[in-house]
Amino acid sequence: MSATAIDLLEHLTRPAAGAPQGALVLLHGRGTDERDLLPLADALDPERRLVAVTPRGPWTFPGQPGAHWYLARRVGFPDEETFSATYPRLADWLDALPQALGVPWERTVLGGFSQGAAMSFALGLGPRRPTPAGILALSGFVPSVPGFEPVLHGRDGGAGGIRVALGHGAADPVIPVDFARQARERLLDAGADVLYRETPGMGHTIDPAFVPELRAWLAARTAADQTPGPLS
Repeated sequence: MSATAIDLLEHLTRPAAGAPQGALVLLHGRGTDERDLLPLADALDPERRLVAVTPRGPWTFPGQPGAHWYLARRVGFPDEETFSATYPRLADWLDALPQALGVPWERTVLGGFSQGAAMSFALGLGPRRPTPAGILALSGFVPSVPGFEPVLHGRDGGAGGIRVALGHGAADPVIPVDFARQARERLLDAGADVLYRETPGMGHTIDPAFVPELRAWLAARTAADQTPGPLS
């Protein structure tokens, strides 16, 4: 891997308090940037056991504020051209993280909000991609793009090696909750370990009441005795 791969995307790094026990990568939603989810990293890992990294999406579009991971034309179906350009760039950036952070991929949780959740699914479940310690998808979906098909069965350690936390507002007007329900069913059918929370009346945001549960989930995924492979 090129020594400059970590520079493929602008990013911020929140160091661990000591030697990192794991890593947390958080991908922002549409129209924001790498600063947006840093408070979530602190909320999920207040003791700073982990090194947290937040990259910036590579796209900007006229008349649309902030950064983007792809052009959003239709919910659930990213624009093929921009998604296909982002995917290898984000993949190379993620592949450079273990050396840059000193944390192996199997101790790295990949997550995001909205567009960032879609990209977390794409890179966490992509063909020939390594399986992360966990996938955290908030208010997002498994993307449908021509030429891209997520691999749910037969991943590292078997289907049970996939551990996913899903959170979604039941009243989300931007990404309807049906996308989260569909993702849950597909993952469960593949034998994944799924933590799912659907918040009644909540829109396109992160439920603060779900954060303590996610904090415990994240700690379990990056615990010192955590090893990849089938679930117990």
